[in-house]
Amino acid sequence: MRLLLFLLSLCAFAQGTLDDYKRANGLRTKFQPLMEGSAGPIRWIEKTNRFWYSRSTKDGSEYVTVDTAGTRSPAFDHERLATLLTESQGRPFSAKRLDLGNLDIQEKSIQFMLGEEAWSVNLAAYELKKGPERPYLGCRPFIPETALRVVPSPDGKNEVLIRNYNVWIREKGKAATALSTDGSEGNYYALSEQAWSPDGKKIAVYRVRPGQRRVINAVESSPASQVQPLLKSFSYPKPGDALDIPRAVLFDVASRKQFNVDPALYENPYAVSRIGWRKDSRAFHFTYNQRGHQVYRVIEVDAASGAARAVIDEKSDTFFCYWSKLYRRDVDDGRQLIWMSERDGWNHLYLYDGATGRVKNQITKGEWVVRSVVAIDDAKREIYFLASGMDAGKDPYFKHLFKIRFDGSGMTRLTKIDADHAATVAPDFSHYTITYSRVDLPPVTELRSFAGASKIIESIDAAPLRQAGWSAPEVLTSKARDGKTDIWGLIYKPSNFDGSKEYPVLEYIYAGPHDSFVPKMFSAAHHMQEMAELGFIVVQMDGMGTSNRSKAFHDVCWKNIGDAGFPDRILWHKTVAAKYSWYDVQRLGIYGHSAGGQNSLGAMLRYPEFYKVAASSAGCHDNRMDKISWNEQWMSWPVGPEYEASSNVTLAKNLKGKLFLAVGELDTNVDPASTMQVVNALIKAGKVFDLLIVPGADHGLGPYWDQRRKDFFVRTLLGVEPPNWNVVAP
Repeated sequence: MRLLLFLLSLCAFAQGTLDDYKRANGLRTKFQPLMEGSAGPIRWIEKTNRFWYSRSTKDGSEYVTVDTAGTRSPAFDHERLATLLTESQGRPFSAKRLDLGNLDIQEKSIQFMLGEEAWSVNLAAYELKKGPERPYLGCRPFIPETALRVVPSPDGKNEVLIRNYNVWIREKGKAATALSTDGSEGNYYALSEQAWSPDGKKIAVYRVRPGQRRVINAVESSPASQVQPLLKSFSYPKPGDALDIPRAVLFDVASRKQFNVDPALYENPYAVSRIGWRKDSRAFHFTYNQRGHQVYRVIEVDAASGAARAVIDEKSDTFFCYWSKLYRRDVDDGRQLIWMSERDGWNHLYLYDGATGRVKNQITKGEWVVRSVVAIDDAKREIYFLASGMDAGKDPYFKHLFKIRFDGSGMTRLTKIDADHAATVAPDFSHYTITYSRVDLPPVTELRSFAGASKIIESIDAAPLRQAGWSAPEVLTSKARDGKTDIWGLIYKPSNFDGSKEYPVLEYIYAGPHDSFVPKMFSAAHHMQEMAELGFIVVQMDGMGTSNRSKAFHDVCWKNIGDAGFPDRILWHKTVAAKYSWYDVQRLGIYGHSAGGQNSLGAMLRYPEFYKVAASSAGCHDNRMDKISWNEQWMSWPVGPEYEASSNVTLAKNLKGKLFLAVGELDTNVDPASTMQVVNALIKAGKVFDLLIVPGADHGLGPYWDQRRKDFFVRTLLGVEPPNWNVVAP
């Protein structure tokens, strides 16, 4: 009888209809024209009083510059650039929708990316040129020289080069002589642009013992260039792989003497930075991240003796979060350093004495976190930074702008509105910009003078949005597993919400430890709202193990990525269900992508009585299969039993609910074999599930997967058969 009543209720409350799909898919088109005046990230043009940003318009976007008087003008001739790009690229570009990746605007030129290629345009003549290539900023293996590379000395009279894996030197235009003779293919020298000391008397390089070169092979089943499949290969180090071992070497140019720097302080590297020189040539320096991410050092090498010492020696019982909490700034040519650390349980700034390697003073302190350093005024010895968690009872993730002196005195709050803030500071420290917003407050961008003047540069009126049917998600908190810590989340409802009915619940999850993920700033058409329009309550929360709270909050992820904050998430769901009768936690689904793909399937396998349905895409389901950089950071090294304990492959036998897996056949971010190993384990366990493999897709799976995921939840949680898209265009 109860089943019959349930089925009748579904019929009486039929969402997931074609009209619901149209409303969901049309949100962005409906609300985007009402978002005119939303400013993108602000960047100052070097050594000027002007900054630039992208600005949303009714038809798309535009790039503008603003000076400190508040005068706005186009950053460049959009029509002219669109015409230039259309002619050179052989495809149409619209002046109203220029999508320029990694754009950098200077006084006389702009640089940007189109796909994987870098381009530049001279704004005087509008000449388009390929390049310059952008420097690679991530961690990757050292590559032995395959072509003759020459680095000139600061005065241009001498040149250093690598030949036959060794370091050679020559006067410009003359024959070269060898500085080293101990290089080989298995222990080669690697040259960088920072090899020379500023006075041209010393050269510092790395000699490298190469590690494992793991390559992933994937088959592109349906290439556009031919009928037959293509084999694609790409470099992809994984946890536990043998890495390059670099050793610093110093050469005295006049005497030809070689100093092999003692490796005791950097013996087991995950990564070392490029070599940098002190301006007075007294020493060179580099950073060392020890394998396992529990030791991080700034190492300085004396240029006269080759002796190495640790200027900063950071250690942690769990992990040093180099993903988002690594900051170092040298002051007075390295005689002092500003350093970021969580050593007291919260992320703060410290001032170091570069000569002794000792902390002079802790700059910031308290049960709150520094989120980022915005700017440093060396002349006034002041730091501008964003911090969060300072206001009791307020959202602990909201960022506010502060300034403070190097000695920790004079901390001044520059923003007071209860909202999340982004900020920039002018190169001459006369002005600053802030953009503030909340999920219920459209963004406002202001230009402020440190003398006190303020001017709104961009803003959006919420009234037209509300009149068009937009509504803000609800913010809700509950207690974490410790019974004390607040867990913050959002609730999205369909625009035709009826509080007298019960709605199934969808949780969107991404529990990667490198950040926090619940939206804090305004969005007119978030993808969670699109899902809600089909007849769901859609929620997201940040559980323990994610970042931007205390170190203890973050450390829950240590060797424990499989936890994903689920004990906190389940308590949050139960809190909402106890508060609202329309929140049907008995019909709970979950979806996520990448790390969220691992999390969403993990929810089903670890808590099958609570999570009933999951859609998991491009998941890193076993941390041994995923990229080394992300996984060794949280799961540590060497690879131990905790990796298997967090694996969805190991737990596949626990599947009880309905599951939809998806993966791109050419995923270069997460090895697609990780999904297929889960598939293999599910098949061996006799489990029934759905699988979508998208031909030609990389890590993003595109709109087809978005549609199939919606259909999956409409079918499994609403009990409604979606429209027949073979007949009706989605």
